[in-house]
Amino acid sequence: MIVSANLQEAARSLLSAKQRTILALIGIVIGIGSVIAMVSVGRIVQDEALRQFKEMGTDILTIEKDFGGSPGGGPSKAPASLKLADVAAIPPACPAVAVVAPSVRGSGEISFAGKRLERAAPMAVTASFLDINKLTIREGRFLSDLDQQSQYCVIGSEVADELTRLGARPLLGSRIRVGTHLLTVIGVTSEVPTGGMRRFEPNEMIYVHITTGLRIFANAELSTIMARVRPGATNDLAREQLAAYFSRLKGPQVRITSPEEIIAQMEKQMQMFTLLLGAIGSISLIVGGVGVMNVMLVSVTERRREIGIRRALGAKRGDIRGQFLIESVILSLVGGLFGIFVG
Repeated sequence: MIVSANLQEAARSLLSAKQRTILALIGIVIGIGSVIAMVSVGRIVQDEALRQFKEMGTDILTIEKDFGGSPGGGPSKAPASLKLADVAAIPPACPAVAVVAPSVRGSGEISFAGKRLERAAPMAVTASFLDINKLTIREGRFLSDLDQQSQYCVIGSEVADELTRLGARPLLGSRIRVGTHLLTVIGVTSEVPTGGMRRFEPNEMIYVHITTGLRIFANAELSTIMARVRPGATNDLAREQLAAYFSRLKGPQVRITSPEEIIAQMEKQMQMFTLLLGAIGSISLIVGGVGVMNVMLVSVTERRREIGIRRALGAKRGDIRGQFLIESVILSLVGGLFGIFVG
């Protein structure tokens, strides 16, 4: 009965000061809603990134030149870059590897009809690059092994759209200038969702054959290789064979990254991102808590006469304190429920 009476009294007190109560509720609703929303956004981003990465395949190993030098910590005496012939010899030397796709990132000004293409980047690849990255052709064809040293290129969907806006009709046969070299468009890749876990943006790329890229790109260096594990083989076996193969070469030290390592790194980074978003949202929650505190402080100040009368009638300090605590709990619970709904 006492608890029921206190609850009724607390409800009447809050309803008698509707404006202050509503303002305090808004603070709690915004605080809890923002925390839930931000943590949910972080989780959604994490799940989507992992989904896109897994769609690319968990049987892909990434081989990169290790710029850290020799294993002993001293300067590396190895050649500056990997050799294309050594890359081509990987599948025969490593039975667990089905196919490899080396790539070279290029640089330089890209233009069409004298107008610069701002969102375009050149990359030199091999014919296997399309399949290993699960890209598709929208128009024309992709580069083949017969296109070695050719002046052909395949463009991403955004580059194609920009060329169309600049008057390139038809797209196939159009000529793009990369640095001082003219390249003829022979294909367009289909659009892929942006923000994936690829280390390049497929929609903004201009692909040339790797032999062409090594010739025309300034300071071109073969430093990244993607290797697909043969069906039936394990990632660990393929990694061991690759490590043994590169240790026999008189080339640079390499770092071999498995999908499991990349996923673990992604999850760790996304967890930190989610915690950061939650911390930012908690600021709003703290502000909402301060709002409740201010409402209760004003309520105590305005009800000093009532408190005095209740004390004179025999109410204990604990009874008075409990009354205001019940009011604050009601505010927090109601605000929390609305905040969960909003978030």
